Amino acid sequence: MASTRDIKKRKASIQSTQQITKAMKLVSTVKLQHARGRAERSRSYFDCMYTTVQSILEMTKGVRHPYLDGNDSPRKAVIAITSNRGLAGGYNSNIVKLITRGNLADDDLDIYAIGSKGRDALLRNGYTIRESFPDLGETPTYAEAMVLSDMLLKSYEKGEVGEIWLAYTAFKNTVTQEARLIRLLPVEQSQESGQGAVALMNFEPEETEALNLLIPKYISSLIYGGLVESVASENGARMQAMDNATSNAQDMIQDLELLYNRARQSAITTELTEIIAGAEAIS
Repeated sequence: MASTRDIKKRKASIQSTQQITKAMKLVSTVKLQHARGRAERSRSYFDCMYTTVQSILEMTKGVRHPYLDGNDSPRKAVIAITSNRGLAGGYNSNIVKLITRGNLADDDLDIYAIGSKGRDALLRNGYTIRESFPDLGETPTYAEAMVLSDMLLKSYEKGEVGEIWLAYTAFKNTVTQEARLIRLLPVEQSQESGQGAVALMNFEPEETEALNLLIPKYISSLIYGGLVESVASENGARMQAMDNATSNAQDMIQDLELLYNRARQSAITTELTEIIAGAEAIS
């Protein structure tokens, strides 16, 4: 059995850690309130954008365009949104698993890493990091999403990549976040969109020019939506992880208190036994 001094040191160490996890939980809670509000306010816009584009595609079947038809490049660009900090449960590892254990071959991928945790993990797994944006995921803006979108679209138009994917974490609620991998280009047509459409759509200007304007905005919106959702998910995951860590620390402290009392009682019993034995020896 450990000595009472060792147990007291261990208890003090856990109490110190518990204070840190409590503080981190409070910080994450405040950040989550702002991030969740931002995600909820922007979600309706992105949903509307997605529905609009899918409706247009449904009513323009037969239109030929590179954004819809793809190209011959076997390479795929993947935007991996993670964080720069750990202690967020499975938030970062779920994105890494989504890529490493998915159906995308690692030798055909160009990773555009947002956040250092995902970048470092994918590097260790042998993936090619084409670009790294360690600070983009902290407080994302739509302008930054447009810059990334333009970079990827240029690579797509040059034939350097044939597909563009987005790996992000969707925010459902405080305790639930879902890692998702969606294809941005070529644009996938939803099976449920535009049902019941009977009329073809007339474009002004021409179809190609209209899609050249619409699809980049669509891609930028999805990227920005993924960034905003990921920020809320990160803070929700970290708050939950710190809450669990605080509870676990409290359980360990209670166990150590019991162990300390037993050790102290054992030490007292031993001392009494020695005193009694010494008294008997003297008499």
